[in-house]
Amino acid sequence: MKIAVVGIGYVGLSNAILLSQNHHVVAFDVNPEKVSMINSRQSPIIDTDIDLFFKERTLDLTATLDKSAAYENADYIIIATPTNYDPDTNCFDTTSVELVISDIMDINPASVIVIKSTVPVGFTSKMRVIHQYEDIFFSPEFLREGRALYDNLYPSRIIVGAKTEYARSFSKLMIEGAIKKDVPVIFTESMEAEAVKLFANTYLAMRIAFFNELDTYAQKNNLETKDIIDGVCLDPRIGHYYNNPSFGYGGYCLPKDTKQLLANFNQVPSNLIRAIVDSNTTRKDFIADTVIATNPKRVGIYRLVMKAGSDNFRASAVQGVMKRIKAKGIEVVVYEPSLKEPDFFRSKIIADVSEFKDMCDIILANRMHPELVDVIDKVYTRDIFGYD
Repeated sequence: MKIAVVGIGYVGLSNAILLSQNHHVVAFDVNPEKVSMINSRQSPIIDTDIDLFFKERTLDLTATLDKSAAYENADYIIIATPTNYDPDTNCFDTTSVELVISDIMDINPASVIVIKSTVPVGFTSKMRVIHQYEDIFFSPEFLREGRALYDNLYPSRIIVGAKTEYARSFSKLMIEGAIKKDVPVIFTESMEAEAVKLFANTYLAMRIAFFNELDTYAQKNNLETKDIIDGVCLDPRIGHYYNNPSFGYGGYCLPKDTKQLLANFNQVPSNLIRAIVDSNTTRKDFIADTVIATNPKRVGIYRLVMKAGSDNFRASAVQGVMKRIKAKGIEVVVYEPSLKEPDFFRSKIIADVSEFKDMCDIILANRMHPELVDVIDKVYTRDIFGYD
């Protein structure tokens, strides 16, 4: 069948590749460079599995700048456009998703619309009412940046926010392209599926916040963070994973999803969700205050990205730390090889890593790297275990 995918980011591209193993997929995006790269079988994002598939697999995948060419005669249209959190409205900005649905209704009103973009609870039901169309459903994604295709090939679960035959067929499409076949599949109503996405990411943010606060406690009391975490995590109910301290949770999903869930809790008695959001701010305050207390003349930021194997630094935690340090009048420079611009928010980009290491009094590294071993006495990191 023909499947259209709207938006060629981590979610859209990994879904497009997965499905194009067995079906004709047309990916639509407004970015000419991304479209050209995909048609040349080059990945616009860093993902080793995507690179491998482009090199070794035969994929029935075409990218286009023409939305009509993508939508016409498509059986399924998957929407994976960005929905950033708007602090003024305390809600996701779903404009891109709404515009795509309106275009689909004009061009191909018989297609099944699958929303992969993260949306507020109740959004899909609202779209069904506005367009008087039932075959719109939400199916959350649980993909890691840099491992997006892998997580589609070996999914932890597939959740579809509908209980129709189209919904069941969509789940089969996803399993058909996956390597792992014994995948738990859950069919829910649309609002439950939307809630799963927000609660899952907020739980991950909570776990990050917990171990960061543990680390803050250890630093303030001159205790060994690693020993405490090792002892805590040997409890099988807790587990030794997702426990490496950092400068805070960041990236594209966790900051915005936690804030959206908090907004959804507006009329619901609660304490924990607010605490998770506030904890991340407090952690960045603590990291910045610790650095400022050393009275550095020049602070270096080693990489803006959140983790290894990723080229994305949208809402990375270190940016919040940077702002706090710069607010005290301290010069901040950045080493980020993925950036070609001369500066980043008025902080100078240093292209040569040796020059960068020489010129800084202290170097902040959210994750330690062998490249910094020779200046370890300058490095401030909370990377205890050496993994993401």
